[in-house]
Amino acid sequence: MITPAFELSQDPDFLTIIIEVPYARASEFDLYFEGEDFKFYAKPYFLRLTLPGRIVEDGREKASYNTDKGTFTIKLPKESPGQYFEGLDMLTSLLAPKKSRSAKHLVEEIEQTKAASTELSEEEEEEFDWEIEQTPYKETAESTLPLQYRYGFGNLRSGVFQRLQDELSDVIDIKDPDQTPVDERRRKRLAAEAAKFDPDHYLADLFEDEAIQHVLKYKPWWVDAHKKMIALQGESHQKHDSHTFVVFSEEEREQLRKFTNKSYLLDKRSRHHVYLGLIDILLAYCYEICVNEGDKNVESSWNVRKLSATLCWLECFTSIHDVLVSFGRRVLCYPLHRHFGLVTRAFNDTVMILQLGRAAVLKCLLDIHKIFRENDPAYILNDLFITDYCIWIQKTKSKKLAALSESLQKTTLAKSHIGFELEELEAAAVLVQEEESELKAAGTVSKQQLPSSESETSDSEESSSTSSSETEGSNSDEQESSTSEDGKINSLQGMLQEEGTAPLIDCNGLRQGTNTSTFEVSDEKSKVSLQSTSVPGKLIEELEKQMHTAIRLSEQPEGLATASCFALQEQEENRVSEPDRFSKVTTGKGNFLEVPSKTNPLLFLCSTNEDED
Repeated sequence: MITPAFELSQDPDFLTIIIEVPYARASEFDLYFEGEDFKFYAKPYFLRLTLPGRIVEDGREKASYNTDKGTFTIKLPKESPGQYFEGLDMLTSLLAPKKSRSAKHLVEEIEQTKAASTELSEEEEEEFDWEIEQTPYKETAESTLPLQYRYGFGNLRSGVFQRLQDELSDVIDIKDPDQTPVDERRRKRLAAEAAKFDPDHYLADLFEDEAIQHVLKYKPWWVDAHKKMIALQGESHQKHDSHTFVVFSEEEREQLRKFTNKSYLLDKRSRHHVYLGLIDILLAYCYEICVNEGDKNVESSWNVRKLSATLCWLECFTSIHDVLVSFGRRVLCYPLHRHFGLVTRAFNDTVMILQLGRAAVLKCLLDIHKIFRENDPAYILNDLFITDYCIWIQKTKSKKLAALSESLQKTTLAKSHIGFELEELEAAAVLVQEEESELKAAGTVSKQQLPSSESETSDSEESSSTSSSETEGSNSDEQESSTSEDGKINSLQGMLQEEGTAPLIDCNGLRQGTNTSTFEVSDEKSKVSLQSTSVPGKLIEELEKQMHTAIRLSEQPEGLATASCFALQEQEENRVSEPDRFSKVTTGKGNFLEVPSKTNPLLFLCSTNEDED
């Protein structure tokens, strides 16, 4: 049989049930209802509901079939007109058989029957005191004999992670949870959070909070629903029930129909852990919705499970204040945005969701279930926690959630409770900012005093520039004269270098190597060093004799070698400004220069063509 999609609604006199049966024969269907029981059959569909109120068959009932949509619409009169049927959107709970609504074991000892019934009645009638500080659970020697510690929803699971070692590190932070007691989990969690906290990251988000202030302006769906509920506080109970403001999508309804209905037998301590774990999971979910502005991304699963110590460390809390402290510490340690304002925002959102009732809580849990279902391997957390929470919350009394929201709203969380010395960090950062502002102010004052001193400096610079311009004028004249002299030297050097490939003949008729053809005069210093070199007297006399002999051996009346020697001699004579540097001597047929006391290679080198030899 196929369980069809269905939807329930009500008015003061009637209960309306809409059933979708697109592949059924409209002419062949069976319908039965009496008291709290409702049954519908149209092959291949079968639907059985246990209603939260009683209905009656008195002739006012109606049924119709829409052939275009393939839906049956059935209107059933209420036994007590005006009665409000609570929980019509808790589809999983409505699908449960009537006999299985009890939390008793199917097999139990007779002696324990009375005690069990007493405990169940206490669960239904007792007002849970959320302000009582619970004593932390301590493992006894008897409970450690199996060496497997429990975790999950209501601490009903154990041994799960022994079969899932590969996925363990990607889902939770604790190693080997089956062998780790509750107290040790808490110690390891606190140590990991203390090691992860980064003061620089916290202060950066505190003083540069443009992005955080932007996301804090986002309003999720429960904000408007809560405003409507507050506006209708003075009206009838029917209008300010959560079902009026919370609407489930078709996908969410389909998921509710897929859940297998269960009943949970929880003792007082386990129930306490379940309620506190619910707060912890809702806080993490509210943070995720706020920072991503309602959009889901690849980090959504990581944010929810990382910020909830219940999911990430399999923590069992003992008070609401412990839940808030744990959540605050994890927000300031792990996600991208680490701001205390986000902790406060998630706290307020969680209070709103609890005040809206179990329909709002169920809608949030279904969204978390979808996030984990689409992320591998986070689906393990659905099996351990979220699926059971989705089924359990449908059977929870509204007054319990109202008491829980009231206790949560009365609990306060300050920065001093977090344990990271946040107030001291902020005070130190403020002092540093004040010092920087004072330095900037001092720098501004000094800059304002600069123009007067700069004016005086500019006057002195103008006078110095005037004197320097005059000095440069005189230097330019000197540089022009020296440049003319350098030009003569460079032209002579270039002429020698152009003829460097030809063999050189000195005045003695001997061939010289090409290395003697390089004559470089770099600057005035080289001139001075050349001219300051003295030659001994005997060497001068020998050079004079060799010059006489070289002239006699020359048969060319106008020899190129002699001509070039005399040309070089004349150029050098014109270049030298001192008249007494050289003396002309006329002997025989030619004019000879007396060798000066300072050597000059230009007087002894001459160039000729190799072909003329």
